[in-house]
Amino acid sequence: MAILDKMILSRRQALGFGAAAAASLGLAACGSSEAPAPDAGSAASGSAAEEAAVQIDAAAFDALVAGGATASDDVIGASEWAQKVKDAGKLRVGCVSTSELFSQLNEVDGHYRGFDAGLWQLLTRYITGDDQAFEPTTVTSSTRESVLENDDVDAVFATYSINDERKEVISFAGPYYISQYGVMVKADSGISSLDDLKGKKVAAQSGSNGPELVEEFLPDADLQEMNTDEEIVTALDQGRIDAYAVNTDIILGSVLKNPGKYVMLEETFGPEDPYGIGLPKDSDGVQFVNDWLKSIEDDGTWAELWKITLGEDTVPAEPPAIEA
Repeated sequence: MAILDKMILSRRQALGFGAAAAASLGLAACGSSEAPAPDAGSAASGSAAEEAAVQIDAAAFDALVAGGATASDDVIGASEWAQKVKDAGKLRVGCVSTSELFSQLNEVDGHYRGFDAGLWQLLTRYITGDDQAFEPTTVTSSTRESVLENDDVDAVFATYSINDERKEVISFAGPYYISQYGVMVKADSGISSLDDLKGKKVAAQSGSNGPELVEEFLPDADLQEMNTDEEIVTALDQGRIDAYAVNTDIILGSVLKNPGKYVMLEETFGPEDPYGIGLPKDSDGVQFVNDWLKSIEDDGTWAELWKITLGEDTVPAEPPAIEA
């Protein structure tokens, strides 16, 4: 798919598969261009450089979500799911808080920012009129279906891959993004290709597509299943594993946050991975959210959010086609 090809190539060119990523990626998220990330071989990787690499332009992000469209009472009333959210006065969201590019909680001001976070705040505003009228519930790869099945949340925004197995118990709106699997290693690991992973300990998140993909495409690797991104990154830092197999966007976030520490291998693997918005099984919210998603794609809000959170150089020509 052209979208994925352009996205991955621009990241590869920017990263150089080393820590010069942030400087050349040109993220709109950078609050300043005064402190570019150091080269992979540089020992200097101070906090100022790291902040410059990943900091989202908070003012631009907040202005975008605060200026989002709002739905009419008639539009909301036509959807039982949306009316329930409207009557409650809040959107209950399943999300994560540590994904630098997609959904990160700023501990200083208490705001979530990132591509996923921007989407759910725009949807919250669309339904309630207030972009901050949401109630977050932290989810992991293993709990995303259960919180929907148990009516703990109204929707899940969490780099959530659409697949047939999940569709048996929940429904998806979207997709709104296409990713693929890649591998992150420490910059000094000596690992430079997928072939180098033979006999190496490669971790993937339980409940994600990762374990199955590692077994299929890296059959000679020693698969290690762990529960969370943080757990796997810690294990990588401590040398208990050799590599981390996960979606390329998650790898990019770690590389940008830690200039010179990690690299992403050039080769990706597995099928293209569409991200969707998780909703209760057979909910009429699917049509409501798809209609809203199409509207923000058509009016340019989707592209502007992408630029603010992921960087102008990685904006695909157009968002992926929404499933009927």
